[in-house]
Amino acid sequence: MTDSRYLKRTIIKEEIESEFLGEKRYLRVYLPPGYNEIISYPVVYCQDGEEFFNFGRIATHANQLILDEGIDPFIIVGVEVNTTIRTEEYAPFGNRFEAYTSCFTEEIIPFIEQKYPVRREPGERILAGDSLGATVSLHLALKRPDLFAKIISLSGAYYEPSLKLLAQETDLAALSLFMIVGLQEQNYTTDTGTYNFVELNRKAKALLEERGAKVTYFEKDGKHLWGFWQQELPDALIHFLK
Repeated sequence: MTDSRYLKRTIIKEEIESEFLGEKRYLRVYLPPGYNEIISYPVVYCQDGEEFFNFGRIATHANQLILDEGIDPFIIVGVEVNTTIRTEEYAPFGNRFEAYTSCFTEEIIPFIEQKYPVRREPGERILAGDSLGATVSLHLALKRPDLFAKIISLSGAYYEPSLKLLAQETDLAALSLFMIVGLQEQNYTTDTGTYNFVELNRKAKALLEERGAKVTYFEKDGKHLWGFWQQELPDALIHFLK
């Protein structure tokens, strides 16, 4: 049974009016136990924010790590997405990709930094995503190394356009990734086709390491599902926050 202390979570719902997207975008903000506005905190930004909270149970994991595992308190920001246009926003070939990544860096980050005491160094911001959410996290870090240096990649959807963009990079020594992929993801069908996610992640890992990025990489028994990723989230958070 889950300890009741882990379930006492402070989660605030926010909304911003995005000029880039021409619509409202909703955020969920987790505040750690003992939250104090005069203290500054590392921050984890999650794509698919609703799923990270509902299916990844990231707030419950965070409470457990902070209360029992000695991890310093941190803030989590979940950025919600409309699943019907998710590929258009998260994939570099999507027609809303530029608008979404601009919204993220020019609107969401400043909004959070103005309202909450989060740290502003690249090493204190962590981007987290599953599948295409991991992909857009990597592209955000490639576009804005001044903002982002750490990525949690859960079964990243590193399709050919992303691998090509990655191959064009020369120096990624400042970048650090925690990557995991499930061994039962070798024939997974998405809205754009059927892919071998294990092979895609191996290719991305090789390209990243050739360019100096620090990659912690795992292949484990698992499917392209939150049931797999949820179990891996605590280790991913500990990796960057311990």
